[in-house]
Amino acid sequence: MSESPSPIPEDATAPPYSTVTRRLHPPKPPFDGDTWNTLLDALLALHEDVVQGGRRRLQRFEPDYPADIPLSAHNLAHYLAFRALDLRPLQGALAARGLSSLGRTEAHVLYSIQQVMHILAQLAGRALPPLENTPAIDFDTGERTLVENADRLFGAPCAPRDVRIMVTLPSEAAVNGQLVQSLMERGMNCARINCAHDGPEQWAQMIAHLRHAEAHLGQRCTLLMDLAGHKLRTGPLDFRPAVAHLKPQRNLLGRVMEPACITLIPREAPQGQALGTARHRFALPAEVLERFASGDRLRCRDTRGKRRTFRVGQALPGGAWQITLDQGAYISDETPFQHERRGEDGSWQTLQTFQLEWLTREPVSIRLYRGSQLRLTRDPLPGRPAETDEHGQVTAPARIACSTPEALDSLEPGQQVWIDDGKIGGVVESREAHGVTLRIQHCRPQGNRLRADKGINFPGADLKLPPLSRQDLGDLDFVAAHADLVGYSFVESRQDMTALMDALAQRGGHGLGIVAKIETRRAVEHLPEIILSTLGRHRLGVMIARGDLAVEIGGERLAEVQEEILWVCEAAHIPVIWATQVLETLAKSGGLSRPELTDAAMAGRAECVMLNKGPYILDAVSTLNDILMRMQAHQHKKTSRLRALKLAGD
Repeated sequence: MSESPSPIPEDATAPPYSTVTRRLHPPKPPFDGDTWNTLLDALLALHEDVVQGGRRRLQRFEPDYPADIPLSAHNLAHYLAFRALDLRPLQGALAARGLSSLGRTEAHVLYSIQQVMHILAQLAGRALPPLENTPAIDFDTGERTLVENADRLFGAPCAPRDVRIMVTLPSEAAVNGQLVQSLMERGMNCARINCAHDGPEQWAQMIAHLRHAEAHLGQRCTLLMDLAGHKLRTGPLDFRPAVAHLKPQRNLLGRVMEPACITLIPREAPQGQALGTARHRFALPAEVLERFASGDRLRCRDTRGKRRTFRVGQALPGGAWQITLDQGAYISDETPFQHERRGEDGSWQTLQTFQLEWLTREPVSIRLYRGSQLRLTRDPLPGRPAETDEHGQVTAPARIACSTPEALDSLEPGQQVWIDDGKIGGVVESREAHGVTLRIQHCRPQGNRLRADKGINFPGADLKLPPLSRQDLGDLDFVAAHADLVGYSFVESRQDMTALMDALAQRGGHGLGIVAKIETRRAVEHLPEIILSTLGRHRLGVMIARGDLAVEIGGERLAEVQEEILWVCEAAHIPVIWATQVLETLAKSGGLSRPELTDAAMAGRAECVMLNKGPYILDAVSTLNDILMRMQAHQHKKTSRLRALKLAGD
């Protein structure tokens, strides 16, 4: 509002709180009867604003409800109308007189306002006017409805813990059933499978291990399968030239202490089979290696034209051979080798010639600095670093492909772009036929390496992509048949929710619970419509996907926004999953981080907390279980619980 707020005078002629006056300055002592009348008039006007505002919000969603509008939808609509107002001065006036400041009304908005109104009416000696008959949830019903919805979505938590623990299953869970059972023994209530990784065969094995662990332990574990969604990622990188520098180890006098060693393995050897311990490993056809014998030699001219002679050493298991060299050499995949053996007359005879096949090749390194240009391309060509002339001047900027090229069509100059969880940031400078050119504005002073398969975010952009990708629709067949919950990645609107519910209906998935993952700025802005369009049609939960969300809205705003999401979901009696980087240092490295411990304690205000996979995930589950158990005695949602403190004892 542009008008300046009008303070409420101490006389009975003060104007009531209304949609015009958005702030209420508390009256000053003495607290006479006129003060109670002033506050009561303010509460009556507030009640009217909330009722009318809630009705307007729900009118747009009436077609979404097959029957009556759920009470939770009414409460959410009332809460949104309530929080559209600046209530801080009114709160101060109420709290100063020992009344509820309406700061914890999420689950029962109208009821809370009405209760304060009844008290003020008694204090003012007035009778309340008739109130419009509007659905209102009382205190106990509001609290109980959220608990019941959480139990229906996730199942009951491990008593006496109130909050559930969800764990992302690693690929190892497909082959290691004991890991899944151990996770449940440590406190896992919900298992998550990320459909962006592995495939139906591995998912089926994970689920089989999960169900076996359930039967063995006699407890239920809910299964969430997360659709990959339109995850925007950087494309592959080109490879460096296939050149290896072989160096023997020498002492201070330059004498060879240990020759350079390479391992030649059969091309047909199973992938991942450990053959030899040498740093450099190359492949050859098995029929070539079968002709090797200890004492043979390999001769070549390296990339510099220098003659080099290798000795064929010992045979290794699996048909591999160890080869040594006493001199330094540069060899490539185009270097011709002659395989020679000493004949009976003492001369060396050539048996065969060949070229080495590279088992692994190093990707090129792209390092970006502030001010660098980067081309995001539609063409899936491998990424390459910037090209320079003989003076070091850039003649062509670095380039890398976008995994979803059609997303680039919606970008305009000035659009922000963040890569690799916000490590690299830039702005669209121009659009061309190949895609877009970015100017890098954010990275470390020493620059950042740009890697393949890293997330790309376009904060606030409407990319006009279909709600469900082809992969999502294919995966949904498996999800509808096996999962309890489906995670909806990058959902942003009412239309997106409708598309998923329709796709589930086609697959007989009416009973499947939906977890809407809030990970973009648009999803935050449209959270009320995402919830209101789904309530009463599917079991619903919300995940605060804080990784992508922090990139989208800015890390400095994350704490504020995640609180707002918690409040809105509580008003709708929708359970929340607190996700991303919870105890990540512990799960991945085994070490404890003090900030992460505090974050885990704050997570107890959600109904479920998600841990990501890592080598030390069992330790992370145990630690989180302990933290949640301790904190639930002190905090529930926004309410502090006053358990007796040992520090306060005699």
